[in-house]
Amino acid sequence: MTLSTAARLRVIAVCNRKGGAGKTTTSVNLAAELAHLGWRVLLLDLDSQGHCAVGLGFKPQAGQATVHSLFTAPEARLLDAVRDTAYANLALAAADQLFEHGSGTRDELRLAQALQDPALADRFDLVIVDTPPSLDLLLFNALSAAHWVLVPFVPHPLSYEGVRQLMRVLFRVMSRQNPELKLLGFLPMMAAENIRQHRTITGDVARQYGAPRLLGAIRNDIKLAESFAAGLPARLYAPSSRGAQDYAALAVCVTQLLGD
Repeated sequence: MTLSTAARLRVIAVCNRKGGAGKTTTSVNLAAELAHLGWRVLLLDLDSQGHCAVGLGFKPQAGQATVHSLFTAPEARLLDAVRDTAYANLALAAADQLFEHGSGTRDELRLAQALQDPALADRFDLVIVDTPPSLDLLLFNALSAAHWVLVPFVPHPLSYEGVRQLMRVLFRVMSRQNPELKLLGFLPMMAAENIRQHRTITGDVARQYGAPRLLGAIRNDIKLAESFAAGLPARLYAPSSRGAQDYAALAVCVTQLLGD
């Protein structure tokens, strides 16, 4: 069974099977940069750690709907979980930090169905989905709902193994649930050209999956961690930093890849 997402609403899932690969850092900063460029962006935090809210300095209120309400309440609408942030053009559907992975509905198309809401397409141009590293229903929901997958990876053997595991999952989803799903690209994180292992792993990804799919790297920069602690996207916390510059360049690249 397949279900196409709303034609006007573009969806990017940010995925890697390995934790600590930079998914949330990328989701928050890419969303902020694209919002700065004029895209109306909705950031969905499917990872129950809830770190997207932290990175945006957003404090969810107890009792409010979350993106995980979709999986615990059959009548829930995604729009009920959407909250404006302090940043123009950027809204957030925050995570439920008490959500137990594996609980709730077993429908792998629940998120795709929720994104069919015409009110979402009227309000937003793009949805960015931060995904958990676990191989569970939430990851399959994200991949079944997405048009594109962006894969951050640290040039380290364990993160590279996470990429390989994710690609096997992608092939399954593409063949069964979502034939429209495409690979947006692989994004090297915390990259340092002077480290031989970084060069080796990045080269392995390019050789195995194609050099054109390798995106410009996000260089190692402590300012990215500091900006999260401050609850600000890097472009506002340290606009001249390497990390902010790299995410600004990534946003321009993504805009081109999406065809705008």
